[in-house]
Amino acid sequence: MPDAITKETWPSALYDLLRANNVTQFCYVPDAGHKVLIDRSLADPDVHSVPLTTEEEGVAMVAGADLGGNRAVLLMQSSGVGNTINMLSLTQGCRFPFLTLVSMRGEYGEGNPWQFAMGQAVEPVLKAMGVIVLRAEQPSEVITAVTAAITMAFQSGQQVAVLLTQRLIGAKKF
Repeated sequence: MPDAITKETWPSALYDLLRANNVTQFCYVPDAGHKVLIDRSLADPDVHSVPLTTEEEGVAMVAGADLGGNRAVLLMQSSGVGNTINMLSLTQGCRFPFLTLVSMRGEYGEGNPWQFAMGQAVEPVLKAMGVIVLRAEQPSEVITAVTAAITMAFQSGQQVAVLLTQRLIGAKKF
């Protein structure tokens, strides 16, 4: 891992962290905010990388990975969080560890008015469902936030989301 995490290096350092912590299943709905993680998972012969048709499928995949003795992460954009809400009752009721990385929209510098409603609702909605929410605003915060989330999810059996904010990933220009 590089000594100084930068805007250019944090996505690769994040992938390396996930792999170093035995995350072997990556499920995702395609998203530019997770491009490096998705591309690296697709190229890695030692992981299963599964595209989803909708985000709630990822909640079930993460639970299934745990049942099979594996670790998984759900990669999604903030606009997809609303699709997972009912399925999060599975992780809560059955006490499955749950790790998701959420690329945020509808906040700092957003130019698309349609992204604001869900972007602003992500954190309170996840918390209402019992998910612990951590935020990474700067490249230097990504590894520490995700390390904490990995410990909370896989050692303590918690449901944890790390929000990769628009200050971190940048606002899209459309």
